Amino acid sequence: MARNALKVKQAKLNARREKALAEGKTMKHATKYYNRCKLCGRANSYFRDFGICRVCLRKYAREWLIVGLKKASW
Repeated sequence: MARNALKVKQAKLNARREKALAEGKTMKHATKYYNRCKLCGRANSYFRDFGICRVCLRKYAREWLIVGLKKASW
């Protein structure tokens, strides 16, 4: 689980980023923005295709909740 302080910091950065995009400007310090898992808030091992981290990806793939994803075996 991500720390609450990091979630708050990321929410502020997201708000600033959205405001800059709405005004047609570029965000100052754009490299501070990083992706987070939509389910648990984890920043590392994020899969862009699904928008979630590897831990949540494995959990939902095991429960067959992600369409088109299956465990490989050979």
